[in-house]
Amino acid sequence: MSENRKEIRQELLTGERALFHGKDLNIYDSTFADGESPLKESSNIYLENCLFQWKYPLWYSRNIQLKDCTLFEMARAGIWYTEHISLDNVLVEAPKNFRRTKDIILKDVSFPNASETLWHCQGVEMDHVSARGDYFAMNSSDMKISGFELVGNYSFDGAKNVEISHARMLSKDAFWNSENVTVRDSFISGEYLGWNAKNLTLENCTIESLQGMCYIDNLVMRNCKLLNTTLAFEYSTVDAQISNRIDSVMNPSGGVIRADSIKELILERDRVDVTKTKIICEG
Repeated sequence: MSENRKEIRQELLTGERALFHGKDLNIYDSTFADGESPLKESSNIYLENCLFQWKYPLWYSRNIQLKDCTLFEMARAGIWYTEHISLDNVLVEAPKNFRRTKDIILKDVSFPNASETLWHCQGVEMDHVSARGDYFAMNSSDMKISGFELVGNYSFDGAKNVEISHARMLSKDAFWNSENVTVRDSFISGEYLGWNAKNLTLENCTIESLQGMCYIDNLVMRNCKLLNTTLAFEYSTVDAQISNRIDSVMNPSGGVIRADSIKELILERDRVDVTKTKIICEG
């Protein structure tokens, strides 16, 4: 940290815009209590073991670091329109956090109330993040995610250029309308997975889904398992290698499907050109 930075220690900060336009600050063991927008338009701020208890703490801010901090439920809509921010070992209880924010690093962060979190954000790195809530990461782009746990529906709707590894997601309607998403070494359970996506790649994944992977332009699956997955691949172009049985496949638009076996294969000639799909059952 720069020698010119001012230190604030063990302060109780109240009132609207308590540190408005704050710059070059190291803040330790302090509480931002009642009062909106305490660090609005701040820059070059380091916060350690601080508590945020009220709304809109970090809007239009730049170069922010939070370590061992807590954002309480009322710190809702807390981080919007901000650039270059990192959170390390932070509990974010507040919903609707991170909106139109760029260059985000999240490490060991928990979002127990992640409703409408990470919307329209760009340049996001996540390492060991857990989240519970619907509509996570809508319309965000350029994301690299590892060690991720999510319980919440409609995640990553409209997301672009996303890489996810070692994740466990319980999420209905995940990856709808997404583009250029790759998921590796992960488990996903949720109905209607990936509808209307473009360039969705799943590698070494286990999937459980009703009517999953439908209406997709260029679905690639490598060494994946499908558990209790029915009516898969409808109107999708597919290059799939499934290492176990598929319970049912319905009306793929084209490509190749390899599986140990397929319990039910539905091909309706009045709906798709059945000659465009090659089915290989290796078992």
